[in-house]
Amino acid sequence: MTQRTALITGASSGIGGAVAAALAARGHRVLGTSRKPELLDEEARLPGVEYLPLDLTDEASILACAEAAGPVDILVNNAGESQLGALEELPMDALRRLFELNVFGAVRLTQLLLPGMRERRHGRVVMVGSMLASFPLAFRSSYVASKAALKGFGLAARRELTPYGVYVSTVEPGSIRTGISERRTRYQAPGSPYAAEYGTVAAKLDANEAIGIPAEKVAHTILTAIEAQRPKAFYAVGSNAPLVFTLRRLLSHGAAERLVTRKHGLS
Repeated sequence: MTQRTALITGASSGIGGAVAAALAARGHRVLGTSRKPELLDEEARLPGVEYLPLDLTDEASILACAEAAGPVDILVNNAGESQLGALEELPMDALRRLFELNVFGAVRLTQLLLPGMRERRHGRVVMVGSMLASFPLAFRSSYVASKAALKGFGLAARRELTPYGVYVSTVEPGSIRTGISERRTRYQAPGSPYAAEYGTVAAKLDANEAIGIPAEKVAHTILTAIEAQRPKAFYAVGSNAPLVFTLRRLLSHGAAERLVTRKHGLS
């Protein structure tokens, strides 16, 4: 590819870090965001990556990041929060924060960078979602909804932008071995009637992620979307994605729901 400028949110670790490293190795100018890049130690800083501060829950921070980045050809909306909790027990402030970070912040940053891509008639936007948006799971309602919303923005906006050479793709990873289990926010009310099943799902999630695919494999799929002449609208990777999505097309909604439920230890 011609050398491009790429902006990857949440590039200090995990999928974002793997994408940033891969793009830098290909000779692109890579801008990675972190809430507080000044706190990153030298080992955490990837060679060939410039770091910008970004808090996706803060409009002023988003505006400042877009201005500091300048013209961007590739945007990977990767930063986000993983959340776990029964719908009945999710605090509304936590739910609002999740959507500000996972959805509204990503959409706002995309809005700010799209005019330049459209005017130059070239751009790639990748929404990093989750296979849970396609296969909803109990106690993940807030996270599922946020990733489904991000996917919806990407799929619907795609037709608006392709005439200008700007392609929007959504990449849905399955279970990933990135240490996300330790960072997941968890909410459970004292004496919760959901405690037993909540614990079962939490343990299954942690176990699946411990043996999940590495971030580099997801990064490879994201690079496929970035480098394709005509990127597809949707990519999935990990958790036996080809087989699982084939079964989803063949099975009834109820059967697919039971499959997901049983995989995570619920009857």
